[in-house]
Amino acid sequence: MSSIRAFLALMILLLAGACSVPGPGEAPDGVYDPYESANRNIHDFNLGLDRGGVRQASVALAALPEDVQTGLGNFADTLGTPKTVVNQILQGRLWRATKNTLRFGVNVLFGFGGLADVARDVGLPEDESDFGETLHVWGAPEGAYVVLPVLGPSTERDAVGEFVDFFTNPLDRVLTTPQRRVATTIRITDRFASRGRNSDVFDSVLYESADSYSQLRVIYLQNRRFELGYGDEVPGTEIDPMALDTEGF
Repeated sequence: MSSIRAFLALMILLLAGACSVPGPGEAPDGVYDPYESANRNIHDFNLGLDRGGVRQASVALAALPEDVQTGLGNFADTLGTPKTVVNQILQGRLWRATKNTLRFGVNVLFGFGGLADVARDVGLPEDESDFGETLHVWGAPEGAYVVLPVLGPSTERDAVGEFVDFFTNPLDRVLTTPQRRVATTIRITDRFASRGRNSDVFDSVLYESADSYSQLRVIYLQNRRFELGYGDEVPGTEIDPMALDTEGF
């Protein structure tokens, strides 16, 4: 009950600022970052975590056999599919929600519980969504750019989405507590492995760019806005934003 109240309070604050928050293309250079000083401090904290062990653990996971990594990624995707279905229903995208429901069932029943992506081979490819996208569909503003501890780049709208998604995956309602812990561990491990597989790109942005904070901000906003259908509205990067998953940094 307390989590519901907290969610409603966040929603009210977010929607109350809809008339005053610049959208993509309206802020200078397409970036609205009034919290830059605090964001940079959190960015430095996240970089410290990366240097302190995240990078090394990620590279080690990326050295696992390819079949193991593929199975891990498939299982993590299966665990997140019910969350996607809920969000697509809330967005009114019922056909996509139906296809994802079928995708979940096919992979659980015929893909060894989700370790194999059988659904892709029968025309049901991966199709993710989240509550940040749901808020976008509902007309909520993007809000300011923010950096979250551990989770990394976000916006005010997507930060609310992260919070809601944490509590609204239907699968968590049917799993036992030990099973939920295993599921969380798998999701985190897959995120680490993804960082390891793209280590060269991450290291280039985080440790070789003149200003890793600004570079990551541009890449995140460009990537996210592309996902939501805005198009390219944040100039200034030579790195393909779709090649870099910035969550967790």
